[in-house]
Amino acid sequence: MSEKKKIILSADSTCDLDEELKERYHVNYFPLHINLNGRDYLDNVDITPEQVYQEYYDHKVLPKTSAVNVQEYIDHFRPWVEDGYEVIHVNLGHALSSSYQNCCLAAQELGHVHVVDSCNLSTGTGLTVVAAGKMIEEGMDAETIAGKLRASTSKRHASFVLDTLTFLHAGGRCSAVAALGANILKLKPSIQVDNHDGSMSVGKKYRGALDKVLVKYVKDELARHPDINTDLLFITHSGIPQEYIDLVRKTVEDTMAFKEIHVTKASCTISCHCGPNTLGILFETK
Repeated sequence: MSEKKKIILSADSTCDLDEELKERYHVNYFPLHINLNGRDYLDNVDITPEQVYQEYYDHKVLPKTSAVNVQEYIDHFRPWVEDGYEVIHVNLGHALSSSYQNCCLAAQELGHVHVVDSCNLSTGTGLTVVAAGKMIEEGMDAETIAGKLRASTSKRHASFVLDTLTFLHAGGRCSAVAALGANILKLKPSIQVDNHDGSMSVGKKYRGALDKVLVKYVKDELARHPDINTDLLFITHSGIPQEYIDLVRKTVEDTMAFKEIHVTKASCTISCHCGPNTLGILFETK
């Protein structure tokens, strides 16, 4: 009987896991690029969302985010492949970045790399990474794991509420009229992520103070899905006062009992499009 090959779990840094889950499942991050004022940074390595916001407030400049190129992925994977590992790498949804296509090209060149398009973003991708970690622990082989992950992306649900449309507008993702109208009317739209490709669309539009809106949003999201998997829920935010996080956690706990709730902070790639005070709950269905 041939010896089962060891598996390395790798993911784009945009999966936004907390340190505890990264360590539990031995996740190797690959940071995406953030270009701000002509300087290249590595997402969440040498730049934070707060620095991005400040640069916008001071100079009205938003960063450009760029995909990981083929050679960078090859350099990332090669040492593991040469050491006899199989690699599973989970990417940000293909609608949001060409990182996935570049990763596939790197995998074709090297072999032994199994690329999974999460069809999601932030901890929506993180849910796929955690699922991979659990399957590795169970002793499945890399090809089986990758197949199961790809077949189940539509069970992972991501959404969030925007406190302001200023950053979406500045990044060219909504019109000035829509942004102004929403801000004047105190509208806080929810953004729904399409878990077939990672693209985003506007869901329910909420009105009023952020605390009231967040409570309503959480209840709405948990009521939308009759078959929620209660193993894990993420509360992911782009930088928001603790009182709102506590309020959201309490609302979740009062509505449904999850085995684990993890609060995580979104990477710059995600945050720079949403702006501060963005918060979402992300979970799986059965």
